[in-house]
Amino acid sequence: MSNSSSNGGEVAGVRGDRQLLNSLSFSRRSFLTKTSCFGAFYSLAKLIPLPALAAELAIDSRVSPTPIVDKGFASVRKIGNGLYATISDPSKGTTTICNGGFLAGREGALLIEGFISPAGASFQMDALRMVSQVPVKGALDTHYHYDHSMGNSFYGANGVPLWAHATAAQRMVDNYVPLQGADKQAALGPFEKRVKDAKSDAQRQHAQSDLNAVTGLFQVANTSVVSLPNHPIDPAKLPMSIDLGGLTGVMESYPGHSGTDILVRVPDQNVVYTGDLLFSGWYPVCFDEKATVSGWRDTLKKFAGFDKDTLFVPGHGQICGQEGIASIREVFDDIAGQAEKMYQAGVPAEEAQHRYVVPEKFKNFPVFAWGFTIGPAIAKLYAEWQGK
Repeated sequence: MSNSSSNGGEVAGVRGDRQLLNSLSFSRRSFLTKTSCFGAFYSLAKLIPLPALAAELAIDSRVSPTPIVDKGFASVRKIGNGLYATISDPSKGTTTICNGGFLAGREGALLIEGFISPAGASFQMDALRMVSQVPVKGALDTHYHYDHSMGNSFYGANGVPLWAHATAAQRMVDNYVPLQGADKQAALGPFEKRVKDAKSDAQRQHAQSDLNAVTGLFQVANTSVVSLPNHPIDPAKLPMSIDLGGLTGVMESYPGHSGTDILVRVPDQNVVYTGDLLFSGWYPVCFDEKATVSGWRDTLKKFAGFDKDTLFVPGHGQICGQEGIASIREVFDDIAGQAEKMYQAGVPAEEAQHRYVVPEKFKNFPVFAWGFTIGPAIAKLYAEWQGK
Protein backbone atom coordinates (compact mmCIF):
# COMPACT_ATOMS: atom_id res chain seq x y z
CA MET A 1 0.00 0.00 0.00
CA SER A 2 1.11 3.58 -0.42
CA ASN A 3 0.46 6.89 1.22
CA SER A 4 -0.38 9.88 -0.94
CA SER A 5 1.54 13.13 -0.71
CA SER A 6 0.92 16.74 -1.59
CA ASN A 7 3.27 16.47 -4.56
CA GLY A 8 2.31 13.01 -5.78
CA GLY A 9 0.51 14.12 -8.94
CA GLU A 10 -0.88 11.74 -11.50
CA VAL A 11 0.84 8.38 -11.65
CA ALA A 12 2.47 8.32 -15.06
CA GLY A 13 2.88 4.52 -15.21
CA VAL A 14 5.78 2.24 -14.59
CA ARG A 15 8.87 3.91 -16.01
CA GLY A 16 11.21 2.38 -13.46
CA ASP A 17 14.94 2.09 -13.18
CA ARG A 18 15.62 0.72 -16.65
CA GLN A 19 18.87 -1.03 -15.80
CA LEU A 20 17.16 -2.95 -13.00
CA LEU A 21 13.48 -3.37 -13.73
CA ASN A 22 13.03 -3.20 -17.48
CA SER A 23 12.71 -6.96 -17.76
CA LEU A 24 10.05 -7.28 -15.05
CA SER A 25 6.56 -8.24 -16.10
CA PHE A 26 4.29 -7.19 -13.22
CA SER A 27 1.10 -9.04 -12.25
CA ARG A 28 -1.63 -7.66 -10.02
CA ARG A 29 -2.64 -11.10 -8.73
CA SER A 30 -3.00 -11.14 -4.96
CA PHE A 31 0.16 -13.15 -4.30
CA LEU A 32 2.04 -11.74 -1.33
CA THR A 33 5.36 -13.21 -0.46
CA LYS A 34 5.44 -14.85 2.95
CA THR A 35 9.21 -14.84 3.25
CA SER A 36 11.05 -12.52 5.59
CA CYS A 37 11.15 -9.09 3.99
CA PHE A 38 14.87 -8.94 4.63
CA GLY A 39 15.72 -12.57 3.89
CA ALA A 40 17.52 -11.98 0.61
CA PHE A 41 19.72 -9.32 2.15
CA TYR A 42 21.46 -11.57 4.62
CA SER A 43 23.46 -13.46 2.01
CA LEU A 44 24.75 -10.10 0.74
CA ALA A 45 24.96 -8.23 4.03
CA LYS A 46 27.11 -10.80 5.80
CA LEU A 47 29.76 -10.19 3.17
CA ILE A 48 29.93 -6.44 3.86
CA PRO A 49 31.49 -5.89 7.30
CA LEU A 50 32.11 -2.29 8.30
CA PRO A 51 35.81 -1.37 8.47
CA ALA A 52 37.13 0.27 11.60
CA LEU A 53 37.27 4.04 11.85
CA ALA A 54 40.44 5.26 10.17
CA ALA A 55 43.26 6.17 12.54
CA GLU A 56 43.33 9.80 11.44
CA LEU A 57 39.61 10.15 12.20
CA ALA A 58 39.92 8.36 15.52
CA ILE A 59 42.11 11.23 16.72
CA ASP A 60 39.99 13.96 15.08
CA SER A 61 38.68 16.10 17.95
CA ARG A 62 35.28 16.36 16.25
CA VAL A 63 34.74 12.61 16.32
CA SER A 64 33.72 11.01 19.61
CA PRO A 65 35.75 7.87 20.35
CA THR A 66 32.63 6.17 21.72
CA PRO A 67 29.21 5.94 20.04
CA ILE A 68 26.23 7.22 21.99
CA VAL A 69 24.47 3.99 21.01
CA ASP A 70 25.57 0.84 19.20
CA LYS A 71 23.08 -1.86 18.23
CA GLY A 72 25.44 -3.79 16.02
CA PHE A 73 23.49 -3.18 12.82
CA ALA A 74 24.19 0.55 13.31
CA SER A 75 25.83 2.94 15.71
CA VAL A 76 25.42 6.67 16.27
CA ARG A 77 28.49 8.78 16.97
CA LYS A 78 28.95 12.48 17.65
CA ILE A 79 31.05 14.03 14.86
CA GLY A 80 30.78 17.72 15.65
CA ASN A 81 28.93 20.36 17.65
CA GLY A 82 25.34 19.14 17.39
CA LEU A 83 26.27 16.74 14.58
CA TYR A 84 25.78 12.97 14.68
CA ALA A 85 26.40 10.18 12.18
CA THR A 86 24.40 6.96 11.98
CA ILE A 87 26.70 4.34 10.47
CA SER A 88 25.35 0.94 9.44
CA ASP A 89 27.15 -2.39 9.60
CA PRO A 90 25.15 -4.64 7.23
CA SER A 91 27.07 -7.72 8.34
CA LYS A 92 25.35 -7.42 11.72
CA GLY A 93 21.80 -6.83 10.54
CA THR A 94 19.58 -5.15 7.97
CA THR A 95 17.53 -2.75 10.09
CA THR A 96 19.14 0.33 8.59
CA ILE A 97 21.47 -0.78 5.71
CA CYS A 98 22.46 2.78 4.71
CA ASN A 99 24.09 5.55 6.73
CA GLY A 100 22.42 8.73 7.93
CA GLY A 101 22.56 11.02 10.91
CA PHE A 102 21.07 14.15 12.41
CA LEU A 103 21.76 17.77 13.21
CA ALA A 104 20.52 19.06 16.58
CA GLY A 105 20.60 22.80 17.27
CA ARG A 106 19.13 24.82 20.14
CA GLU A 107 15.77 25.27 18.42
CA GLY A 108 15.31 22.35 16.06
CA ALA A 109 16.68 19.15 14.57
CA LEU A 110 17.01 17.66 11.11
CA LEU A 111 17.04 13.89 10.61
CA ILE A 112 18.81 12.46 7.57
CA GLU A 113 17.50 9.28 5.85
CA GLY A 114 14.41 7.12 6.22
CA PHE A 115 16.52 3.92 6.01
CA ILE A 116 15.21 0.59 4.75
CA SER A 117 12.71 -0.03 7.53
CA PRO A 118 10.54 1.85 10.03
CA ALA A 119 12.61 0.20 12.77
CA GLY A 120 15.71 1.86 11.31
CA ALA A 121 14.06 5.29 11.35
CA SER A 122 12.84 4.63 14.90
CA PHE A 123 16.37 3.72 15.97
CA GLN A 124 17.67 7.05 14.70
CA MET A 125 14.84 9.03 16.32
CA ASP A 126 15.55 7.31 19.64
CA ALA A 127 19.21 8.27 19.31
CA LEU A 128 18.26 11.90 18.67
CA ARG A 129 16.12 11.90 21.80
CA MET A 130 19.09 10.68 23.83
CA VAL A 131 20.82 14.02 23.20
CA SER A 132 18.07 16.54 22.45
CA GLN A 133 14.34 17.17 22.90
CA VAL A 134 14.07 20.00 20.37
CA PRO A 135 11.31 19.81 17.72
CA VAL A 136 12.19 17.95 14.52
CA LYS A 137 11.87 20.27 11.53
CA GLY A 138 12.03 17.44 9.05
CA ALA A 139 13.51 14.14 7.93
CA LEU A 140 15.40 14.27 4.65
CA ASP A 141 15.63 11.39 2.19
CA THR A 142 18.90 12.17 0.42
CA HIS A 143 17.37 10.38 -2.59
CA TYR A 144 14.44 8.11 -3.37
CA HIS A 145 16.11 4.66 -3.36
CA TYR A 146 14.38 2.06 -1.20
CA ASP A 147 17.24 1.51 1.24
CA HIS A 148 16.99 5.21 2.14
CA SER A 149 13.21 5.66 2.14
CA MET A 150 11.22 2.55 3.08
CA GLY A 151 11.33 3.53 6.75
CA ASN A 152 9.60 6.87 6.03
CA SER A 153 6.31 5.60 7.44
CA PHE A 154 7.74 5.84 10.96
CA TYR A 155 8.41 9.54 10.53
CA GLY A 156 5.03 10.09 8.92
CA ALA A 157 3.23 8.33 11.77
CA ASN A 158 5.04 10.59 14.23
CA GLY A 159 4.22 13.85 12.47
CA VAL A 160 7.69 14.48 11.10
CA PRO A 161 7.65 16.25 7.69
CA LEU A 162 9.32 14.15 5.01
CA TRP A 163 11.72 16.18 2.86
CA ALA A 164 13.18 15.09 -0.48
CA HIS A 165 14.01 16.22 -4.00
CA ALA A 166 10.90 17.43 -5.82
CA THR A 167 10.86 14.37 -8.09
CA ALA A 168 11.54 11.77 -5.40
CA ALA A 169 7.91 11.00 -4.54
CA GLN A 170 6.98 10.26 -8.15
CA ARG A 171 10.08 8.12 -8.61
CA MET A 172 9.04 6.07 -5.57
CA VAL A 173 5.53 5.65 -6.97
CA ASP A 174 6.84 4.60 -10.37
CA ASN A 175 9.40 2.12 -9.04
CA TYR A 176 8.02 0.62 -5.84
CA VAL A 177 4.23 0.75 -5.87
CA PRO A 178 4.02 -1.72 -8.82
CA LEU A 179 5.97 -4.26 -6.77
CA GLN A 180 3.27 -4.26 -4.08
CA GLY A 181 1.00 -7.23 -4.66
CA ALA A 182 3.08 -8.29 -7.65
CA ASP A 183 3.55 -11.98 -8.43
CA LYS A 184 6.95 -13.08 -7.18
CA GLN A 185 7.67 -15.39 -10.09
CA ALA A 186 6.66 -12.76 -12.63
CA ALA A 187 8.96 -10.26 -10.96
CA LEU A 188 11.98 -12.49 -10.43
CA GLY A 189 11.61 -15.00 -13.27
CA PRO A 190 13.59 -12.98 -15.84
CA PHE A 191 16.53 -12.71 -13.43
CA GLU A 192 16.38 -16.42 -12.63
CA LYS A 193 16.44 -17.10 -16.37
CA ARG A 194 19.59 -14.99 -16.76
CA VAL A 195 21.32 -17.21 -14.20
CA LYS A 196 20.17 -20.36 -16.01
CA ASP A 197 21.13 -19.06 -19.48
CA ALA A 198 24.54 -17.61 -18.52
CA LYS A 199 27.25 -18.59 -21.01
CA SER A 200 30.21 -18.30 -18.66
CA ASP A 201 31.04 -18.60 -14.99
CA ALA A 202 31.52 -14.83 -14.78
CA GLN A 203 28.12 -14.12 -16.33
CA ARG A 204 26.51 -16.67 -14.02
CA GLN A 205 28.09 -15.14 -10.92
CA HIS A 206 27.07 -11.66 -12.02
CA ALA A 207 23.52 -12.78 -12.80
CA GLN A 208 23.23 -14.52 -9.43
CA SER A 209 24.36 -11.39 -7.59
CA ASP A 210 21.74 -9.39 -9.49
CA LEU A 211 19.04 -11.94 -8.64
CA ASN A 212 19.96 -11.74 -4.94
CA ALA A 213 19.77 -7.95 -4.99
CA VAL A 214 16.49 -7.77 -6.93
CA THR A 215 14.96 -10.39 -4.64
CA GLY A 216 15.79 -8.13 -1.69
CA LEU A 217 14.27 -5.12 -3.43
CA PHE A 218 11.13 -7.08 -4.29
CA GLN A 219 10.66 -8.41 -0.78
CA VAL A 220 11.11 -5.02 0.87
CA ALA A 221 8.86 -3.10 -1.56
CA ASN A 222 6.27 -5.89 -1.54
CA THR A 223 5.86 -5.85 2.23
CA SER A 224 6.43 -2.17 3.13
CA VAL A 225 4.26 0.91 3.31
CA VAL A 226 5.57 3.29 0.66
CA SER A 227 5.36 6.58 2.54
CA LEU A 228 6.00 9.44 0.16
CA PRO A 229 7.86 12.67 0.93
CA ASN A 230 5.39 15.52 1.48
CA HIS A 231 7.87 18.42 1.56
CA PRO A 232 9.29 18.63 -1.99
CA ILE A 233 12.53 20.53 -2.42
CA ASP A 234 12.99 22.31 -5.73
CA PRO A 235 16.63 21.76 -6.76
CA ALA A 236 16.55 25.06 -8.66
CA LYS A 237 16.20 26.81 -5.29
CA LEU A 238 19.25 25.15 -3.80
CA PRO A 239 21.55 25.71 -2.03
CA MET A 240 19.22 26.44 0.89
CA SER A 241 20.18 27.06 4.50
CA ILE A 242 18.40 25.48 7.46
CA ASP A 243 18.70 27.41 10.72
CA LEU A 244 18.36 25.05 13.70
CA GLY A 245 19.44 27.61 16.31
CA GLY A 246 23.18 28.07 16.57
CA LEU A 247 23.64 25.40 13.91
CA THR A 248 23.14 25.90 10.19
CA GLY A 249 22.97 23.15 7.59
CA VAL A 250 23.01 23.80 3.86
CA MET A 251 21.16 21.55 1.42
CA GLU A 252 22.77 21.21 -2.02
CA SER A 253 21.96 19.15 -5.10
CA TYR A 254 24.53 17.42 -7.31
CA PRO A 255 24.30 14.98 -10.23
CA GLY A 256 25.54 11.43 -10.13
CA HIS A 257 23.78 8.64 -8.33
CA SER A 258 20.01 8.94 -8.85
CA GLY A 259 18.89 12.27 -10.28
CA THR A 260 17.29 13.05 -6.90
CA ASP A 261 20.42 13.49 -4.78
CA ILE A 262 20.49 16.13 -2.04
CA LEU A 263 23.29 16.40 0.50
CA VAL A 264 23.62 18.40 3.71
CA ARG A 265 26.74 20.45 4.41
CA VAL A 266 27.69 22.12 7.65
CA PRO A 267 30.30 24.58 6.32
CA ASP A 268 31.22 26.01 9.73
CA GLN A 269 32.39 22.56 10.85
CA ASN A 270 33.54 21.09 7.51
CA VAL A 271 31.10 18.17 7.71
CA VAL A 272 29.10 16.78 4.77
CA TYR A 273 26.31 14.18 4.77
CA THR A 274 26.59 13.00 1.18
CA GLY A 275 23.96 10.30 0.79
CA ASP A 276 24.93 7.90 -1.99
CA LEU A 277 26.97 10.46 -3.87
CA LEU A 278 29.75 8.84 -1.86
CA PHE A 279 30.33 5.13 -1.30
CA SER A 280 33.26 4.89 1.11
CA GLY A 281 35.34 1.80 0.33
CA TRP A 282 32.59 0.33 -1.91
CA TYR A 283 32.10 0.07 -5.63
CA PRO A 284 29.53 2.79 -6.45
CA VAL A 285 25.97 1.79 -7.35
CA CYS A 286 25.24 3.16 -10.83
CA PHE A 287 22.12 1.30 -12.02
CA ASP A 288 19.62 4.15 -11.82
CA GLU A 289 18.25 5.41 -15.12
CA LYS A 290 19.11 8.96 -14.01
CA ALA A 291 22.63 8.08 -12.87
CA THR A 292 25.35 9.76 -14.88
CA VAL A 293 28.95 8.61 -14.65
CA SER A 294 30.45 11.80 -16.09
CA GLY A 295 28.23 13.93 -13.83
CA TRP A 296 29.15 11.84 -10.80
CA ARG A 297 32.84 12.12 -11.51
CA ASP A 298 32.45 15.91 -11.78
CA THR A 299 30.65 15.92 -8.43
CA LEU A 300 33.44 13.95 -6.78
CA LYS A 301 35.96 16.40 -8.26
CA LYS A 302 34.02 19.19 -6.52
CA PHE A 303 34.13 17.24 -3.24
CA ALA A 304 37.90 16.93 -3.66
CA GLY A 305 37.99 20.72 -3.75
CA PHE A 306 36.34 21.04 -0.33
CA ASP A 307 38.53 21.87 2.67
CA LYS A 308 41.25 19.27 3.30
CA ASP A 309 39.84 18.64 6.78
CA THR A 310 36.31 17.93 5.57
CA LEU A 311 34.59 14.99 7.26
CA PHE A 312 32.26 13.01 4.99
CA VAL A 313 29.36 10.83 6.13
CA PRO A 314 28.85 8.57 3.09
CA GLY A 315 25.69 6.76 2.06
CA HIS A 316 27.45 3.45 2.67
CA GLY A 317 30.74 2.56 4.32
CA GLN A 318 32.78 4.19 7.05
CA ILE A 319 33.09 7.90 7.82
CA CYS A 320 36.03 9.27 5.86
CA GLY A 321 38.02 12.34 4.97
CA GLN A 322 39.42 13.43 1.63
CA GLU A 323 41.15 10.06 1.28
CA GLY A 324 37.71 8.51 0.79
CA ILE A 325 36.96 10.90 -2.06
CA ALA A 326 40.31 10.12 -3.67
CA SER A 327 39.61 6.40 -3.39
CA ILE A 328 36.21 6.40 -5.11
CA ARG A 329 37.61 8.67 -7.81
CA GLU A 330 40.31 6.05 -8.40
CA VAL A 331 37.61 3.37 -8.69
CA PHE A 332 35.76 5.39 -11.33
CA ASP A 333 39.07 6.05 -13.13
CA ASP A 334 39.81 2.33 -13.19
CA ILE A 335 36.36 1.39 -14.50
CA ALA A 336 36.61 4.07 -17.17
CA GLY A 337 40.16 3.07 -18.09
CA GLN A 338 39.35 -0.60 -18.58
CA ALA A 339 36.10 0.24 -20.37
CA GLU A 340 37.80 2.65 -22.75
CA LYS A 341 40.37 0.04 -23.81
CA MET A 342 37.56 -2.39 -24.58
CA TYR A 343 35.57 0.30 -26.38
CA GLN A 344 38.54 1.19 -28.55
CA ALA A 345 39.08 -2.51 -29.29
CA GLY A 346 35.50 -2.87 -30.49
CA VAL A 347 34.29 -5.06 -27.61
CA PRO A 348 30.46 -4.81 -27.43
CA ALA A 349 29.09 -3.07 -24.35
CA GLU A 350 27.23 -6.18 -23.15
CA GLU A 351 30.43 -8.22 -23.24
CA ALA A 352 32.55 -5.42 -21.78
CA GLN A 353 30.34 -5.28 -18.70
CA HIS A 354 31.42 -8.82 -17.80
CA ARG A 355 35.09 -8.49 -18.78
CA TYR A 356 36.00 -5.87 -16.19
CA VAL A 357 38.58 -7.16 -13.70
CA VAL A 358 38.60 -5.83 -10.14
CA PRO A 359 42.22 -4.79 -9.50
CA GLU A 360 44.09 -6.07 -6.47
CA LYS A 361 43.95 -2.61 -4.90
CA PHE A 362 40.15 -2.78 -4.68
CA LYS A 363 39.71 -6.49 -3.91
CA ASN A 364 38.27 -5.65 -0.49
CA PHE A 365 35.73 -3.16 -1.86
CA PRO A 366 32.23 -4.70 -1.70
CA VAL A 367 30.39 -5.08 -5.02
CA PHE A 368 26.74 -5.03 -3.97
CA ALA A 369 25.65 -6.65 -7.24
CA TRP A 370 27.37 -6.58 -10.62
CA GLY A 371 24.30 -5.27 -12.45
CA PHE A 372 23.90 -2.49 -9.91
CA THR A 373 27.51 -1.31 -9.94
CA ILE A 374 30.16 -2.19 -12.50
CA GLY A 375 27.91 -3.38 -15.34
CA PRO A 376 25.77 -0.25 -15.63
CA ALA A 377 28.78 2.03 -15.09
CA ILE A 378 30.42 0.53 -18.18
CA ALA A 379 27.15 0.62 -20.14
CA LYS A 380 26.69 4.30 -19.32
CA LEU A 381 30.27 5.11 -20.31
CA TYR A 382 29.79 3.34 -23.64
CA ALA A 383 26.59 5.32 -24.21
CA GLU A 384 28.39 8.60 -23.44
CA TRP A 385 31.23 7.78 -25.86
CA GLN A 386 28.84 6.65 -28.58
CA GLY A 387 26.84 9.84 -28.08
CA LYS A 388 29.92 11.88 -28.90
